[in-house]
Amino acid sequence: MSKRLYRSSLDKQLGGVCGGVAEYFELDPSLVRIGAILLLFVGGTGFLAYLVAWLVIPLDTDKEY
Repeated sequence: MSKRLYRSSLDKQLGGVCGGVAEYFELDPSLVRIGAILLLFVGGTGFLAYLVAWLVIPLDTDKEY
C-alpha cells in the first residue's frame, strides 16, 4: 500500500493539516504544530502554507482506523 498525505479527521485542532503531516512523516503532532506556529512569525508564510494545504490536501474520510 502506498503512503499518501491526508488531513487528519481525528487528530485535528483546526483543519487537520498538522495532524496529517505528522502522521505521514511519523512525527509527534505537537512538533508539527510548533513548527507551523514558528513559520507564522516568519513573514506569515506559515499561515499561507496552512491555508493552501487545507485546500489542497484531502480529508482522510475513506481511511479506516
